[in-house]
Parts: sequence; structure tokens; C-alpha cells
Amino acid sequence: MGLDPRVLWTPPYGGWLVEGILTTLRLTGVAILGSTLLAIVVSMMRMSTLRSVSMPARAYVYFFRNTPFPVQVLFWYFGAPHLIPERFLEWLYAGDFEFLAALVALILYTAAYIAEHFRSGISAIPRSQMESALSSGMNYIQAMSYVILPQAFRISLPPLISEYLTIAKNSSVAMIIGVAEAMTMARRVESYSFRAFEAFGAVTLFYLSLSLLTSFVLNWYNRRYLALITADERGKKRRKRPIGQAKRGLGWAGRP
Repeated sequence: MGLDPRVLWTPPYGGWLVEGILTTLRLTGVAILGSTLLAIVVSMMRMSTLRSVSMPARAYVYFFRNTPFPVQVLFWYFGAPHLIPERFLEWLYAGDFEFLAALVALILYTAAYIAEHFRSGISAIPRSQMESALSSGMNYIQAMSYVILPQAFRISLPPLISEYLTIAKNSSVAMIIGVAEAMTMARRVESYSFRAFEAFGAVTLFYLSLSLLTSFVLNWYNRRYLALITADERGKKRRKRPIGQAKRGLGWAGRP
């Protein structure tokens, strides 16, 4: 039958694909933000010396890291409503409950992985930095916010890139509960136009472009941030260098 890429921008198929792509971007963006914030809280709970605080966080991480993501999506869509009061459930069903269920599943599932990356990043920072921050007058929250977590984020950035890309790809699983994301709309286009290669090929290129763009932006940020830190450290070393060493470096020392 041959290829006909014109189907991708022929009404209503083009509009369907654009709607699905926008839904995927919205789902991915909110899930990245929500899972990162939740992971920060969970990682700090995991490192607490109080067992009443660390054990629930550990149980949360073990549970969500050892259950398949499609099972979690189906649970939050079909199972969780049985635990919600009926009055509140009616309000949820009046809105976009499918999108909300997929979003909750993405946030809870991914936060369990990101929390472990943050915990490793925080553990890699010398304890003396926390002690110095506390001795300078900061409280624990301020020390974590301004001293520890920014460094932990930089250390954890390479694995975080992988997790953020996984969020974008896992968002396609939301089609099993009827979320109108990119894969769902591609399937609708294929059902109406019988152009499977064009529809799913376009969505494949979209996911590939999204992954490459996200990876490029985060890697660029990481390189730029490292460059700023390196330049700052070199400046500090130059300021701390003794006068004799500075002259020797310029070729002045040793001359008569």
C-alpha cells in the first residue's frame, strides 16, 4: 500500500497526535517534579537514626521497587477507588481520573528509585560539611537545603537522567487505563486510517526526540555546573597560594 506520511497532519489525525503528545508531556513533567520532591523526603527519612522514621521509608522503597509498574497503574485505577469515600470518589470521576491514577503511579514508582540515588549522593558528601553548616548558625533544614542537597543532586545527576527518561517512556503504559497520551492517540489513528507504520513511527520518533532532548539538557547543565565549580575552586587555590609560589609560577623567583 506504500507510505503516506500526509496522514499525520490530515484532520482529524494530526490533531489527535498533537493532543496525545501534549498529554504525554504534561504527564511526564508533573511526574518528574512530583517524584523528585517525594524522593527527597523519602531519602532523608531513610537516613534518619529513628527506626520509626526510617523503617516506613525502607518499606516504601522495597515495595515499589519490587512490583511491576503496569500492576501499580492498574491498582491505582481499579483497586484504590474501593478505599476512597464515595463522595470524594464522585468528585474524582467527574474529572480526569485516568490521568490522575497514572500520575500517582508514576510518581510513587519512580520516587522509590530516585530516593536511593539521592541517598547515595548524600552519603558521598563528607560529614564535616553538615557539621560546618550547623556550626555557622544554620538549622538542619537550612543545611540540607543550601549545602547538602545541591551537592547531592549534582552527584546523583547521571542516574537521575536515566530515571527521568524512564518516566517519559513509562508514561506510555497509561494507555492500558485509557489515558489519551501519545500511544493511545497513535492507536486511534491506526484504527481509523489503517496506517500503522506512519502512526506508530511518528510516536516512536517523538519518544526518541524527547529522550535525546532531556538527556542533552541535563548533561549540558551538569557540564556547565561542573565548569563553574572548577573555576571557583581554581580561583580559591590562586588566592590561597603563598606569595613566593605565585612569583615562582610567574618566573620571578630565583632571579637575582
